[in-house]
Amino acid sequence: MIYRFLSRLFTFFLICLFGACQSSSPSSRAGSTPLQKPSQTYATQHVILVVIDGVRYSDSWGDSTFSNIPNMARYLAPQGVFNPQFYNQGVTLTNPGHVALTTGYHQKIKNNGDELPRFPSVFHYYRQHTGAPATDAWVVTSKDKLEVLARTYSSDSAAAFAPSVNSGIKGLGTGYRDDTTTIRVAKQVLSRHQPKLMLINLREPDSEAHAGNWNGYLKAIRQSDRLVADLWKWLQKQPQYQNNTTLLITNDHGRHTGKNFESHGDNCEGCRHISLLALGPDLKRGKTVTQPRSQADVAATIAELLGFPIPKRDGEPMTELFQEHVHLGE
Repeated sequence: MIYRFLSRLFTFFLICLFGACQSSSPSSRAGSTPLQKPSQTYATQHVILVVIDGVRYSDSWGDSTFSNIPNMARYLAPQGVFNPQFYNQGVTLTNPGHVALTTGYHQKIKNNGDELPRFPSVFHYYRQHTGAPATDAWVVTSKDKLEVLARTYSSDSAAAFAPSVNSGIKGLGTGYRDDTTTIRVAKQVLSRHQPKLMLINLREPDSEAHAGNWNGYLKAIRQSDRLVADLWKWLQKQPQYQNNTTLLITNDHGRHTGKNFESHGDNCEGCRHISLLALGPDLKRGKTVTQPRSQADVAATIAELLGFPIPKRDGEPMTELFQEHVHLGE
């Protein structure tokens, strides 16, 4: 009898131990995480997320003259909604910032492309829910190391639904390319495949700042400003995107405050304070909202607009950006 009791106790111990190990794995946590489900139907059929790499708020929206972002401030903002209280609340580096935007989770991921995101991204969940082909979701980036956004080491079932990717010169490890090339590639993909979801990374402000080129950094911000305005104008001329596309424009991180603009990566205001400008058929026009938000809220907002569930993580839909009556038929 004592032997049977000890045997059962040992078996119970193993079950508890195995269960604890299972519950601590990233994939198990993802599977058990409650879903954030869309609340209604929207006019948005396409979402494009543009990430302008490494722009300090004080050099863009924080400058009251808007000298470096005249197109966004004077042409795009009146057509959309702006949030000046938008932050990177995780690691203020490129890969962690992009992972927070696409997964809704602040991960301390390596910044060189050697580590994959812990969880599937909004691209994976979109494809899993809709059954759409890989060409319906794209990651198009100037930095080759951001190819990792299309993959994950999670064993969650959504991980099998990777998006298409076009990063750097010819993918991971091949080097960075010019932002004008990235925009050209993005337009080609948009014309050919008509994807529902796309991320575009523009890297030149960050690269010029790391090189210590102040004038080059400001010039790159101005170029990014022109490129995103041109992209929006181009989208509105395409019948397949006109009046049904939401464009989100933000940053992965800022830069150190003061004269030390070359780098970033700590908790200073310059590194954390970024911005969000959003335009689309379901969003407010010519408005500013001031509810503090972070990068983790972007993935949930995209899922809400495109009508598919996504696991609740660090973020939630930014419904304050939406018009008061956006449900179709109202």
